[in-house]
Amino acid sequence: MEPKPIAITRKSLATGVTRTRELNITQAQIDAYLNGALIQNAFPQLDADDREFFKTGITSEEWEAMFAGEEE
Repeated sequence: MEPKPIAITRKSLATGVTRTRELNITQAQIDAYLNGALIQNAFPQLDADDREFFKTGITSEEWEAMFAGEEE
C-alpha cells in the first residue's frame, strides 16, 4: 500500500503544545512501529524531523529553540 497523508496529533514532550501534522505513512507502518519496529525502519520515507514529531511531538523549531546558543 502506498503511503498517503494521515493526520497525526501529538503533544510535544518539550513544550506541552499539541499539534497536528500530516505525514505520508500507512496504517501498516504505524502498526509495525507500535509493535516494536525501529522508527527509521517503520517509516523509511520520513525525514528525521517527521520521525521525531511522530515519536515525541517535538518540532525542529522547538529543538532549535531548546539548544540555541550551544556549540555543536
